[in-house]
Amino acid sequence: MSVSHSSRLNKSLREKYMKLPQKDMVQVMYIWIDGTGENVRCKTRTLNYEPKSIEEVPEWIFSGAGTYQAERSNSDMYLIPVKMFRDPFFLDPNKLVMCEALKDNRKPAETNLRHTCKRIMDIVADHIPWFGMEQEYTLFGINGHPYGWPENGFQKPEGPYYCGVGADKAYGRDIAESHYKACLYAGVKICGTNAEAVPSQWEFQVGPCVGIDMGDHLWMARFILHRVCEDFGVVATLDPKPITGNWEGSGCHTNYSTADMRKEGGLKHIEDAIDKLGKRHDYHIRLYDPHEGRDNSQRLTRLEKLSGIHGFSAGVANRSSSIRINHQVAQEGFGYFEDRRPAANCDPYAVTEALVRSTILNETGSETKDYWKN
Repeated sequence: MSVSHSSRLNKSLREKYMKLPQKDMVQVMYIWIDGTGENVRCKTRTLNYEPKSIEEVPEWIFSGAGTYQAERSNSDMYLIPVKMFRDPFFLDPNKLVMCEALKDNRKPAETNLRHTCKRIMDIVADHIPWFGMEQEYTLFGINGHPYGWPENGFQKPEGPYYCGVGADKAYGRDIAESHYKACLYAGVKICGTNAEAVPSQWEFQVGPCVGIDMGDHLWMARFILHRVCEDFGVVATLDPKPITGNWEGSGCHTNYSTADMRKEGGLKHIEDAIDKLGKRHDYHIRLYDPHEGRDNSQRLTRLEKLSGIHGFSAGVANRSSSIRINHQVAQEGFGYFEDRRPAANCDPYAVTEALVRSTILNETGSETKDYWKN
């Protein structure tokens, strides 16, 4: 199995340095979304105090020329801290900080979708939108070969791997469990994990989160995943169709509810929301992966037992539909629903904003409004 050279280094040597005292100094790692809209970047600075709130973390700059976000002739961009977490790699008192990226004119970078999402979430705050997202990913060696798969030949077909146990069924559990613990330490609202239908494919769930917190926590969970995989010398891909052929793709199913949906009689509000989503299916598909549906088109096919990308459907306990209502919600008459269309590489800020625009702000067709400019 091909793993990175750095992962083969003697980690006990590293630990000697990690245990050195810091005195009153704190390492703060700034994390942001780069120009691909899919990948994260990071860099670290030293503060001579431990920040107790995000307001105590200073702005910083970076070179957008190195992140697909600016020309070299005018490359300075701003990092605006928005959410702070504990650092599971350097431990307390060190911090991980999620940032928004702004251009030199202090307008949001093209892939900074948090900026508008935050404003929309503030507008609908009285509806208390809750989200939970189920992030699927697949592990690969640095040679591009699926982790744990035979170098020659094929894996057994799908069937024994989903929530599987055993060395011949669950590939990479050490990575999934290390990621889980690191997220708990950091304060990420991770709520579960399981092996998925394809060998070396896993899922973790984040939520419930209110409003903008969903995007902040999922992006930080993704950063921690990539960083954990770096230590193990393997790669986690969020590609919606990482393995060609008769293998399931990777999604980011999104569970959603408003205060009205969670009250007695909320099923009527759920059904109304689903009706609105059906009328805006194309709009949502364009936003559910970074490439306007092109990535997701390889995953949302009837061959994968999913609702096709060009059709919209909903049903109770139906995992082949666009929207699923689970049995408990149908029986109790209130709760939430699951949007199964978002791709694994979606931007959670885009997904959550789209759901709110369609179901609470009642936008129709392909229109969007800049409400805060009125």
